[in-house]
Amino acid sequence: MLGLEAKLSKDWEGKSAQELADAPVTAIQGVSEGDAELLLKAFGIKTVRDFGTNKYFRWANSIVTLAD
Repeated sequence: MLGLEAKLSKDWEGKSAQELADAPVTAIQGVSEGDAELLLKAFGIKTVRDFGTNKYFRWANSIVTLAD
């Protein structure tokens, strides 16, 4: 799927974008259960969709894009 397999945990490879958006953040390779707990506690992030649409992360990404 668009070359995303290398960025996903093995259990989530081959899933649709819709399934991935609603998946827990641990579906992203390198995000541990401990990381997921911290993201939930700090930002209320539970899913990949929450992670990708978090306003603070989007703001930071915009700043970096403008700086580059």
